[in-house]
Amino acid sequence: MDEKALRKYLAEVLTWGEAHADWKAALADFPAKLRGEKPAGAPHTAWELLEHCRIAQWDIIEFSRDAKHVSPDFPAGYWPKSPAPPSAAAWEKSVKEFEKGSHEMAELALDPKIDLTARIPHGSGQNMVRQILLLADHNSYHLGQLVLLRRLLGAWKKE
Repeated sequence: MDEKALRKYLAEVLTWGEAHADWKAALADFPAKLRGEKPAGAPHTAWELLEHCRIAQWDIIEFSRDAKHVSPDFPAGYWPKSPAPPSAAAWEKSVKEFEKGSHEMAELALDPKIDLTARIPHGSGQNMVRQILLLADHNSYHLGQLVLLRRLLGAWKKE
C-alpha cells in the first residue's frame, strides 16, 4: 500500500461508520431529557460519554501537535463534573467540538509534511500512526457504549 492510500484510510477510520453506527447517528436527536440519565447497570450517562470522548480526543490531538501541551489530570480531568449537561447549548457545543476534533486529526493524517511513523519528539515513543489508531480505538469503544445506552433508554430507533 502506498503512503497516500494509508493516509486516506487513517483519516477515514476516525469518522466512518461502515461496520456500525457512527457518532453522528449515535448523537442525532438524542432526547435532551435523557442526556443525563443512567439506567441501572450503565456506567455512564450520554453526557459523560460525549464529554469524556471530546476531552480525550482534544488531549490526544494537542499532545500530537504541541510540545507545550499539558494533559488533564488522570482520570478526573477526562470526565465532566456532572452526569448531565448544564444546558442544551453545552451539549451542542460539545458535539460540534467533538466533530471538529475528528476532522482535525483526519487532517493531520492526510498532511504529507507529517511523517506518520516518526517518533513525536516530545513523547515517549509515540508516533502519529499510534495516535490516530489510539483515538479511533478509544472513540469506537465509547461509541458502542453510547449506542447501548440509547437502547437501554429506549431512544435508539436504528436497525
